[in-house]
Amino acid sequence: MKITLNPDEEIVKLIKEGLAKKGGYCPCRMERTEDNKCMCKEFREQIKDPNFEGYCHCMLYYKSK
Repeated sequence: MKITLNPDEEIVKLIKEGLAKKGGYCPCRMERTEDNKCMCKEFREQIKDPNFEGYCHCMLYYKSK
């Protein structure tokens, strides 16, 4: 398993700016809950699946097999 940043530097920049504005919470989600703190619970659950390959919800991270 390998987790990398999105190769699109502009997306990474925008998401990181959003994270900074929201105190580390996913800028793509309205609620500020621990489940939405980056790296969000949704993606942490997805990366546990050995068959999952893809981006997190906000497309900051990519998990490859």
